[in-house]
Amino acid sequence: MSSDAPVRLAVFDCDGTLVDGQAPVCDAMETAFGAAGIAPPSRQSIRQIVGLSLPHAVRHLAPSLAESKVADIVESYKTSFREARERGEVAEPLFAGIAELVERLRAEGWSLAVATGKSRRGLKHCLQTHGLTDSFDSLQTADGHPSKPDPTMLRTAMEETLAESENTVMIGDTLYDMEMACAADVRAIGVSWGYHDTATLLDAGASDIAGDAGQLYRLICGAGK
Repeated sequence: MSSDAPVRLAVFDCDGTLVDGQAPVCDAMETAFGAAGIAPPSRQSIRQIVGLSLPHAVRHLAPSLAESKVADIVESYKTSFREARERGEVAEPLFAGIAELVERLRAEGWSLAVATGKSRRGLKHCLQTHGLTDSFDSLQTADGHPSKPDPTMLRTAMEETLAESENTVMIGDTLYDMEMACAADVRAIGVSWGYHDTATLLDAGASDIAGDAGQLYRLICGAGK
């Protein structure tokens, strides 16, 4: 790629897109609600809020809770997740073909970024575990940005990589990812292996849905299905 060619940027969500992190998320959320003396939501409900920043996720799961109780659950969740990680109990396996997809895009000159509801610490640990620390040019997390679907994370990734919206694609598994992409005027591609179903992703603005990593590569590159 010539030095004056436009930057091509692919921005990935993490949980449900790059890795399957639903088990530790559900475990930590159940522990946090239990510690607050509140019956935990169903695992199906918890999976639906993956991708939101933590305070927003808790409010979504229990909208009638007082802010002080929400704050207690948020802190308990963080503690539970951290302690599980320290015990080596957090498994966040890459989905099939993702490592190869990332490597191929990098080799073909794409800039890559992550936009996630995870904390920066959590994201870095996840990427390090899979040897992907140096694969991404921009890491946008819940620590310093509004929750999805606010487009700030995505716009910051574009600013950091000098990419324009017409040369950027957002890849994710939830309606929050698709809505964020639409708010930033960026092409949105959904993946079928995450936490929201295909119809939900299409209704939220996905231009296409990838069924596997190979199809996702073709869609990112605009080579069809």
